[in-house]
Amino acid sequence: MNTRSRRTFLAGLGAATAAGFTGSFASAQTANPDVSAVERYFNGLRTMQARFVQSNPGGTVVQGTLSVRRPGRMRFEYDPPSQLKIVADGSQVTMWDIANRDFGQWPIGWTAASFLVKEPMVLQGGDLTVEKVERADGMLQLTLSQARKPQEGKVIVRLAENPMVLRGWTIIDNRGQRVDVSLNGLQTGLQLADSLFKFDGPDASIIRRGGR
Repeated sequence: MNTRSRRTFLAGLGAATAAGFTGSFASAQTANPDVSAVERYFNGLRTMQARFVQSNPGGTVVQGTLSVRRPGRMRFEYDPPSQLKIVADGSQVTMWDIANRDFGQWPIGWTAASFLVKEPMVLQGGDLTVEKVERADGMLQLTLSQARKPQEGKVIVRLAENPMVLRGWTIIDNRGQRVDVSLNGLQTGLQLADSLFKFDGPDASIIRRGGR
């Protein structure tokens, strides 16, 4: 995954929340029962872990393991040969990639994947808009954007139903670049160690020198 793809994924994990994430979404005048069901689903989760497949702009595909502990903690661990890791420790997101000499940190509210870890998740009324609720390819899909800056991008969250299970999401940035994430083998209710959600890489200066 090149630098542009990584930034799309983060500023984007994020396209829908670049102005700051509060976990709240605007909706129609009356509560949508599908949106309410998604709220209940996420608010009932404490931990989850899954394999992911990520399709980037340009056609590259990478895989890895996603771990989440709500509230505020998540980790994207990419399979070799990638050395990219993304970790949220409850307050900030750290991304590092020794091979590409890349290191960055952001408040967790600047990343779209914040929808995974916000507690409580409130999807009806607030800073983001549920633009569309639809069923496609056998899944419930919610398209989310910023209420004040809809041009900044969108996140499409995909869930299976009966029972409801998160299957993935798509980030579309303001240039139309897409990052698709699909989840497989999702497990919930696991005991996930604190160490998973802490930065465990070398010093940033070492990363920027390429590990030397």
